[in-house]
Amino acid sequence: MSAIDWLLDSDPAIRWQAMRDLTDAPADQVAAERARVATEGWGTRLLSLRREDGLWDTGTSDSEWPSLLALLMLRDMGLDPSSEEARTAIALVANNATWHSRGPWHGTPVFTGEVEPCINGRVVALGAYFGHDVTGIVERLLGEQMADGGWNCEQENGSTRGSFHTTINVLEGLLEHKRATGGSPEVSRALDRGQEYLLERRMLRRLSSGELIDRAFTLFSFPTGWHYDALRGLDYLRAAGVTPDPRLAEAIDLVRSKRDAEGRLPLENPHESEMVNARVRDLEFDMNEREGRPSRWNTLRALRVLRWAGRS
Repeated sequence: MSAIDWLLDSDPAIRWQAMRDLTDAPADQVAAERARVATEGWGTRLLSLRREDGLWDTGTSDSEWPSLLALLMLRDMGLDPSSEEARTAIALVANNATWHSRGPWHGTPVFTGEVEPCINGRVVALGAYFGHDVTGIVERLLGEQMADGGWNCEQENGSTRGSFHTTINVLEGLLEHKRATGGSPEVSRALDRGQEYLLERRMLRRLSSGELIDRAFTLFSFPTGWHYDALRGLDYLRAAGVTPDPRLAEAIDLVRSKRDAEGRLPLENPHESEMVNARVRDLEFDMNEREGRPSRWNTLRALRVLRWAGRS
């Protein structure tokens, strides 16, 4: 079975994206398949794991984190934000989830944001995707972009250089906000500078020495959470409509090198802290993705990145 057929023989969350990004299926067929995310498979299973107040719970007091992780996963699945299921989910989290961190943010609603740009970038991505106003957080992020074009959660502690991890989270959030609102010249400039931050470093390497920044950048995870890797960076550039240039060659070759005989890619370096481990009545959410085994999520993202790169 080819990798594309393998993706099409899958959950609606994977299938509709493969139809759109890899087979150029008619828009009405893609939309019909996407609608199934809310009522079948992984999407409806994840939605069913909420408490009565609409939050996801792992047995700890900080229910904002499992709730945000669950919403991020539903965004990755492509849950239609205009659907009744999505509108209900986002409203309940907006009304009931508050930050449990210490300091001035304790007890504030999650969609007012927090202090760290890596967190705020993810909150912006969720708010913009699901139709919640996050303009205040966007303005804060614009003011926190660093001289090199990146962002860094350690800026408040004296860091003067961007971080790949923080930068990719902010870029994804600002791009989602631009899609939802039409953007602004300020957001467009920030996106351009942040994208150039990645490109100047060839997605993997130090600007000063050309050395590999972190071996973890070469390992493709899912869910990625706050962690950067080269596949995540490339998939962002594809989604942003950036034209591939020679600075991406090494990262694209890395993606190609990981394909097996059928064209599938494995799951690597899973981040347990980013998994949705919500439990309700002893039911656990599991998409059957295992480290070292072929991953539908990594394969989907890699194939559409390679298709985008080939079009250049």
